[in-house]
Amino acid sequence: MLEAPVQGEGAGVDTRDAAFVLVEMIEALSAARTIEDVASVVRTAARTVSHADGVTFVLRDGDCCYYLDELAIGPLWKGRRFPLVQCISGWAMLNGETVVIPHIYADPRIPLDLYRPTFVRSLVMTPVRPGDPVAAIGAYWARRREPTDDEVAKLQIIARATATAIANVQAYASLSESLERRQLLMRELDHRCKNTLAAVQSIADQTLRRSASPAEFVESFNGRIGALSRAHELLTRGAWGPAGLAEVVGQALTPFCAVAGLRISVSGPDLGLTPEAAVAMHMTLHELAVNATKYGALSIEGGSLDVAWKLDCDEAPTELEFQWVESGGPPVGEPRRRGFGSRLIETGVARELGGQGQMIFDPEGLQFRLRAPLSSRISRP
Repeated sequence: MLEAPVQGEGAGVDTRDAAFVLVEMIEALSAARTIEDVASVVRTAARTVSHADGVTFVLRDGDCCYYLDELAIGPLWKGRRFPLVQCISGWAMLNGETVVIPHIYADPRIPLDLYRPTFVRSLVMTPVRPGDPVAAIGAYWARRREPTDDEVAKLQIIARATATAIANVQAYASLSESLERRQLLMRELDHRCKNTLAAVQSIADQTLRRSASPAEFVESFNGRIGALSRAHELLTRGAWGPAGLAEVVGQALTPFCAVAGLRISVSGPDLGLTPEAAVAMHMTLHELAVNATKYGALSIEGGSLDVAWKLDCDEAPTELEFQWVESGGPPVGEPRRRGFGSRLIETGVARELGGQGQMIFDPEGLQFRLRAPLSSRISRP
């Protein structure tokens, strides 16, 4: 029969006073910022106070045990995962109890195939936070021996300190993530504000150049800024994620429905637009609606508007086809000069989506047709 080693015996064991080791460990754990930092501190302290030949730090990972780190006279299981129900560390965590095994070959809970290649003959496995275990600390000896009550008690003290350290690491990670997210949101807000201000400046400049009078400038400028505001309102409701094309169309046409009522029809499949594409589409539709209300199909009784979109095929579509078709209004002729609104209609959303837009001045009614390839800016549900 193998004899148990004398207390303190074993390669690399620090014989300093255990209380001092525990104090040093707690100080080091207070500065730990990652779970790897915690494991490194704990494995060293646990091996010192238990006089073990090896120590492992095991994390609970769902239904598995993950051997995150080790400090031992020979290789154990660092970096490997085992089912909780097939591992002694899993038994300790599932039962919330410290388990002492003086002779591994005499205990049926030990998976001997995993232990035979190692130096281990005796062990103590201590769960971290027994009420709701998140980890375990294993101490191993190369000879059969019964760990003393004092050694087991010190390992349990280390486990309690480890539970606090893990909670601190999780809180630190959560705080860091919150700060990082806050900084990201601030950068995103700055970016959006600059883009919005640039858009307002461009709208003001272009509207002023094309306005025949101050009154015309005020009317056009206010209308366009209102459209931009409604587009942002829609995106804010959706946390600035993808906006449904039907929602964008509805939001853009809402101010004109009081005049046109049931003379406007809208149809098309569910599609999502990125925030930038949604704003461009909203502004384009606003310009078309203003023109239809002043000069086109919605300016007289009997005129109607059909807004529809589709994908070029159902199974493997590659392109969006969007059309605005007016009918029943005054005869349409091509204007002698194109204003800011016309250029915005033909190039704004088309450029944003990487497609092509075209205004067709059909005598029966103005048409706008847009073709754009499916991309990251146009998504299917």
